[in-house]
Amino acid sequence: MTKIDLGRLGIWRPWNRLDPELAKDVEDLGYGTIWIGGSPRGDMKIAERLLAGTDRIVIATGIVNMWTTPAEEVAESYHRLNDAYGGRFVLGAGIDHPEATQEYRSPYETIVRYLDRLDAAKVPVEGRVLAALGPRVLRLAAERAAGAHPYLTTPEHTRLARETMGDGPLLAPEQKAVLGTDPERARALAREQIGFYFRLRNYVANWKRLGFTDEDVAGDGSDAILDALVAHGDAAAVAARLSAHLDAGADHVAVQVLAERDGDPRPALRAIAETLPPR
Repeated sequence: MTKIDLGRLGIWRPWNRLDPELAKDVEDLGYGTIWIGGSPRGDMKIAERLLAGTDRIVIATGIVNMWTTPAEEVAESYHRLNDAYGGRFVLGAGIDHPEATQEYRSPYETIVRYLDRLDAAKVPVEGRVLAALGPRVLRLAAERAAGAHPYLTTPEHTRLARETMGDGPLLAPEQKAVLGTDPERARALAREQIGFYFRLRNYVANWKRLGFTDEDVAGDGSDAILDALVAHGDAAAVAARLSAHLDAGADHVAVQVLAERDGDPRPALRAIAETLPPR
């Protein structure tokens, strides 16, 4: 299987906080991929706008929600975008968390059936990645996709994921970061923006597999788990956390900069890129 070239670093940002101007600036900073977060729609209009406004950067979904977005619609968008933009679009798909759907079904079987439908629509294995946290879905990502895009994890999870998947498949975790030297401010931002994940059982189960305790996952998270999930400090400290993922076996790390509401991510992304070149 041909490994997708995402570059060493990319960015992850919700679809409603992305626009072509930001995408072009991220490309000019040297980042290899923009991950469109927040369950973008299957028509991929946001991906189309970002691709049209850039020249080289890969645009990936992080992720399309398999429970709510028909595989056939996604497949049509995949082919349309790759035909128009020279293979710069990557389909990231997954089941999201079970609390987000009114009709709960077996997560694993849902993924398998969705992949079967993508196969039937001729979406190539090398053009898609799976959201994956636990070992069973990580193995599936290695077998039926180009690899995995784990979200809200740690370098230790990356190490275990690489062991589970083996050396070949793509491993592209997301890493949250706050650029700034005030740890209390960083934790406050983290609790504000990711606190709700501590009510989602798939994330909690994954953190417990990594050794975090009931006390760590209570409420909006202990300081210890927040520090493990959200890199904070100066650019060198954030770059060190990104490097830890790469050293643990990641091919690519997607940086999600946390900031005050409507904060501009460019200064932080520029400082990170100057410290750890994205390519």
